[in-house]
Amino acid sequence: MSPPGALALPEAGAAPSLPLPRVSFVIPTLNEANNLPWLLPRIPSWAHEVVIVDGRSTDDTVMVARRLRPDATIVMEGRRGKGAALRAGFAAATGDIIVMIDADGSMVPEEALVFVGALMAGADLVKGSRFLQGAGTGDMSFVRMLGNWGLTLTVRILYGGVFSDLCYGYIAFWRKHVATLDCDCDGFEIETLINVRALKNQLAIVEVPSFEAPRISGESNLHAIRDGWRVLTTILRERIVAPAPLVQHGMP
Repeated sequence: MSPPGALALPEAGAAPSLPLPRVSFVIPTLNEANNLPWLLPRIPSWAHEVVIVDGRSTDDTVMVARRLRPDATIVMEGRRGKGAALRAGFAAATGDIIVMIDADGSMVPEEALVFVGALMAGADLVKGSRFLQGAGTGDMSFVRMLGNWGLTLTVRILYGGVFSDLCYGYIAFWRKHVATLDCDCDGFEIETLINVRALKNQLAIVEVPSFEAPRISGESNLHAIRDGWRVLTTILRERIVAPAPLVQHGMP
């Protein structure tokens, strides 16, 4: 019997089945040395690879990552910003599926099984939501919650769709869609850009409940007003930009 949380494998003598997709976890880091000991040991054993993209950390983040996950791919990213780190991670990933997860301990790695399951069931992109039944957040101020609600409503009005949560970075998608999403931003607005371009390109999007815990250690690099403005300008700009041609090809 497979251990809890593992992707099921066929029993001996069973009929052959389709090969399981390879899953790459992409983790952007900036001074997360105190949080990685909680996160990295909990990455599921069925992960194909862990890609850690460090954006100029001044603590022991890289050393801790190499000690905890000697098998991880470490990418040193000179550009600042979460978007820049994730773009570098997407380029380095070799799996069939990419799972974006933060390094601060706010996202539960075991939930990734739900994201991957939804992709295997037919979704192109799966996004976590803190506002579905069974979800929640312990890390949002009233200002951030109000801003997220307003930005989510703006996307629903301008693009359609029924998103319940916009500015949350627990997202998984088939790597073959990287070119279609064509991420070209460097900041926290990358999560919104991915969601909006998935809508514009009519990808099959599924929301799943996810619980956001408070950051374990350190200070967030998110600035509600500055980054909220960048998200809003991204939403408005994308409304007048034609969608990129949909890239169709099989899994690598």
